[in-house]
Amino acid sequence: MELRQLEHFVAVAGERHFTRAAERLAVSQSGLSASVRALEHELGTPLFSRTTRTVRLTEAGQALLVEAERTLAGARAARDAVDAVRGLLRGTLTLGVEQCVAGVSPARLLAAFHRKHPHMEIRLRQEGTSSLLEGVAGGRLDLAFAATVSPPEWRGELLPLAREEMVVLCGPDHRMAREGPRVAWAALRGEPFIDFHPDWGPRRAADEACAAAGVRRTVALEVNDVHSLLELVHEGLGIAVVPRHFTRKPEAAGLVAVELGAHAPAYESVVVLPPAGAMSPGARALLALVREALPG
Repeated sequence: MELRQLEHFVAVAGERHFTRAAERLAVSQSGLSASVRALEHELGTPLFSRTTRTVRLTEAGQALLVEAERTLAGARAARDAVDAVRGLLRGTLTLGVEQCVAGVSPARLLAAFHRKHPHMEIRLRQEGTSSLLEGVAGGRLDLAFAATVSPPEWRGELLPLAREEMVVLCGPDHRMAREGPRVAWAALRGEPFIDFHPDWGPRRAADEACAAAGVRRTVALEVNDVHSLLELVHEGLGIAVVPRHFTRKPEAAGLVAVELGAHAPAYESVVVLPPAGAMSPGARALLALVREALPG
């Protein structure tokens, strides 16, 4: 079993398509197919279920994917460690981010990182909390900026970035805008909500806070980006419980932020770090920039 074969296998698993995987790796499709077939022959089992339209992992393929990603991450870390000893910082830095993380600007951080380490390739993945945790734990991501998570979900280190109160965002004609600047939890009952998909940090924080307050809510409109959320609130299609920094976005101009009563939910953002000893040189270099950017 060769690293090249594992790279080919992981690419096909990620793209779920041999042609797209070949294009991503800049290899011929026939060569890629032959590499995967050779790996399947060596392991004695199919890794993909193939039809004319789809490519899906078999149970054996799913089991291999976890170990293949970990093996490739280890190989990259070994190469990066040798380069670091030689005074070079090369390889790939793969960063995961949540929607609108508070406390840092990932774009500015990556720009500063690129200026300082121009030979490092940067990859960025925007995902939800659970996916980011799995990515860092499995070595697919070097580190991630995410919403805070409870201890049972993560055993690695979490570096705090920011903590802020969440508020209700509504249109200027909404009754809460007139009743503000603060409303009780009971006032949320029966309201249609606009929110992110369940794995995004702000959604998880709002869900947990509403459950703790005994408020059953209906998320009528589910979106995947903050600009769509703000636009829908502008149109009066619902209200949203969001981190306060959302209200400072240009697209939020004209909307009204109303504070919640006692036990207002908090939105905390963190840097998700891999287990001790598993951090790549690129991740350490980026983390140093993060620490420089933090107040105090």
